[in-house]
Amino acid sequence: MQRNNSKLNIFQLIAIALSFLLLLTVFIFFAFTKSPYILSAIKENGDYVRSASYWHRVDLGVQCDLCPRNCFLTEGTRGQCKVRINKNNILYTMVYNQPAAINIDPIEKKPVFHMLPGTSIFSLSTAGCPLKCTFCQNWTLSQTYPEEIKNVEIITPEQIVYAALSRHIPSIAYTYGEPVAYYEYMRDIARIAHAKGLRNVMVTSGYINEKPLLELLPYFDVIKVDLKGMSKEFYREEVDGYLDSVLNTLKILRRENKLVEVVNLVVPNRNDSDEDFDKLTKWVHDNLGADTPVFFSKFHPDYKLANLPATPVKTLQRAVEIAKKNGLNFVYLGNVPSVDGENTYCPDDNTLLIERRGFMVNRINLKDGKCPTCGRELPGIWE
Repeated sequence: MQRNNSKLNIFQLIAIALSFLLLLTVFIFFAFTKSPYILSAIKENGDYVRSASYWHRVDLGVQCDLCPRNCFLTEGTRGQCKVRINKNNILYTMVYNQPAAINIDPIEKKPVFHMLPGTSIFSLSTAGCPLKCTFCQNWTLSQTYPEEIKNVEIITPEQIVYAALSRHIPSIAYTYGEPVAYYEYMRDIARIAHAKGLRNVMVTSGYINEKPLLELLPYFDVIKVDLKGMSKEFYREEVDGYLDSVLNTLKILRRENKLVEVVNLVVPNRNDSDEDFDKLTKWVHDNLGADTPVFFSKFHPDYKLANLPATPVKTLQRAVEIAKKNGLNFVYLGNVPSVDGENTYCPDDNTLLIERRGFMVNRINLKDGKCPTCGRELPGIWE
């Protein structure tokens, strides 16, 4: 009998071990369903899950062609952006009609200084971003999965445009997070808005492939590009992206004669040396032109770099001096209310053309988009 009991105990132990392994497998599966590499548990919803643009089928899955990551996705997996998913070998966007943030902002908050100063701009974003910036100032949106956004209301492109028109707001900004992540939603809103006479502004990291970018451009008036630095190592280590891809986007925008504004978020001990500022501003001057507006913005400790201090104002002022020395005509401070770091002056005779303080515009001194003193045309959209 003792021998039989011993055999029975062994069988019981094997059964318990197998049960434990099964439970562990189930736990691991559900614990990691939010990973971009694990089958998504989100239920498909026709209101916000739509067939995506710019992808093609390959062996064992699909490849996304929207941004330079060119993610390969097997069945049930997501791209690095967290919002594009392969279901039955069809690529879907999971954030159509699903804004995570909507606000009415001063256009100066974007910041955009060379379009309709002193006006409001209807601003929106969804979750998701193809980049992983350690210093992201909007990480609660950009690094969030769409199913983690609470109390999301379904809002169609037509409703977004109507909301702007009914409030007499002249423009729409695709901002906060990375609009490339919600490409299809942005494109459809922008197309309708453009047809209705509204202006469109894209505030972006510039991480997008040429073909989808060119489809957007007819609908857009200003492209605000966050050029995070001029070091390939910086982009690789702090952004998880490729500098050359962003520079290529900027060159395309120049080639297509789009109004471009460039912003550089200055992060202490990361991209704040004189060499960094010199290289960036020379590149902008030589490739985009002397009249390209450039902003040097203050970093606030956040996300993975919360241990760093905020950017000293003196560092930003040093960047402005270097930019002007390198021939740039319109250089501004960002995130820093300043006596003259936000004002626009005529490059020829130094006449004060637009006086700003924070998000407020105190004075616009333009005559038909030109300096009233010397007649120099100011690049931008003024009416």
